[in-house]
Amino acid sequence: MDIAGSVALVTGSNRGIGRRFALELLERGATKVYATARRPELVDLEGVVTLPLDITDQASVDAAAAAAGDVTLLVNNAGVSSQGSLLTDDLASARRAVDTHLWGTLAMIRAFAPVIERNGGGAVVNVLSALSWFAAPGAGGYAAAKAAEWNMTNAVRPELLARGISVQGLHLGAADTDMMAGYDGPMLDPADVARAALDGVERGVSEVLADDWSRLVKDSLAHEPEWLAARLG
Repeated sequence: MDIAGSVALVTGSNRGIGRRFALELLERGATKVYATARRPELVDLEGVVTLPLDITDQASVDAAAAAAGDVTLLVNNAGVSSQGSLLTDDLASARRAVDTHLWGTLAMIRAFAPVIERNGGGAVVNVLSALSWFAAPGAGGYAAAKAAEWNMTNAVRPELLARGISVQGLHLGAADTDMMAGYDGPMLDPADVARAALDGVERGVSEVLADDWSRLVKDSLAHEPEWLAARLG
């Protein structure tokens, strides 16, 4: 689909990758960009339409779909971090990750698929992670949530394609955002992530791997788990 002339809604637009998505959409000529957040007053972008949205609250999702009835492009970016051991720590954080990344993202797709279809078709972008395909120490809950979101993305793709809606899974390693504060390693510019994803939307690409790290991790799926561990040293 063409970004120019589209009407987009981006979840988690108040910072990080979501904010860069909203900016890139405006720069590419989107007719309207709905910038959503649980606290929309924190969205500091000119030229967008702000909406309150908590993707884990069905009433909030339904209200957003009713308010943004002209959407043709949905960018599911909202997320939460989750730290701790799945074996020994409290599971509240892991459950919140699954509720957000899997069930919250699916709630958005279910609510907006009829909207996009009524408007002649379009696209959905799900912001995933290299952690869809491996688990880092202390991030088991987040990894499990992203793995579930990845396969959910694959599951809805053929159904939505038949309704004129393409579905992209966007994978990346670390990006220079608030969520990654304190991370000691190479990080992507969020603007580059948004550009890669929207380039993929315009080409109709089902999966975008935004960096070498996500490409390496996906390659590891053809090997035993020890293959990746050996390359990480």
